[in-house]
Amino acid sequence: MTSTPDYSQLFRLDGRTAVVVGAGGIGREAALALAAHGARVVVADLSLDAAQATAAAIAERGGIAEATRLDVLDDAEVEAAAERFGDASALVFTAAMNVRKRMEDYTMEEYDRVVNLNLRSSFQLIRHFGKAFAANGGGSIVGFASIRAQVVEPGQGVYAATKAGLVQLAKTAAAEFGAQGVRVNVVAPGIVETPLTVQIKQDEEWDRAYATKSALGRWSRPDELAGAVVYLASEASSFVTGTTLFVDGGWTAIDGRFTPPTA
Repeated sequence: MTSTPDYSQLFRLDGRTAVVVGAGGIGREAALALAAHGARVVVADLSLDAAQATAAAIAERGGIAEATRLDVLDDAEVEAAAERFGDASALVFTAAMNVRKRMEDYTMEEYDRVVNLNLRSSFQLIRHFGKAFAANGGGSIVGFASIRAQVVEPGQGVYAATKAGLVQLAKTAAAEFGAQGVRVNVVAPGIVETPLTVQIKQDEEWDRAYATKSALGRWSRPDELAGAVVYLASEASSFVTGTTLFVDGGWTAIDGRFTPPTA
């Protein structure tokens, strides 16, 4: 007969280190939530000031955090970060960008910028930290995709392709590193109030259309993604890997934007 686990500790991260790449928006809230559950958090961002601000917010709440600068587009920096923090138990990365244009209007410079930040850097983070985690007995890698990995709209082609690509990278990494105890998963948010969506929020019709598309009838906040991160970083998800967790308010569950009469 096996003993009953202590479920009160299911989400605790005491004594563990979590690396969060991206100090603003979703990344900031993820870092705060991980620290609140006991993790020592390394906050990494291209802007050291932003990383330090998030680390300070953690410290103000009684947590332990370290700030570091990281350019995810610099291969050498990513590899060095994986070597330095390879003994962590979790990696969370959120960095992404979008250029909203129809494919026929895209320039190749814009294409390269979106693909390099959203997909190439994800590939580098996953493979370098995956290798380091595998050598150190395992860990959890959590990337951020989007509902656009599954459903699209005009002007989202390149962004959507990178997010779908991230999903497939995560599945492959889960298969390749799983035997060494490394879990790799993806969170797919719906429409979130972040700097990336300011353009939409400023257009009243666009703003309202997005809000009413979800089953909950509103946008999400960055803090509403934090629970998914804690879950995937903790023992609560010890047998979860290679999956995509949609946190989209029911967006991808609904067929279209029309509610037909039922009587």
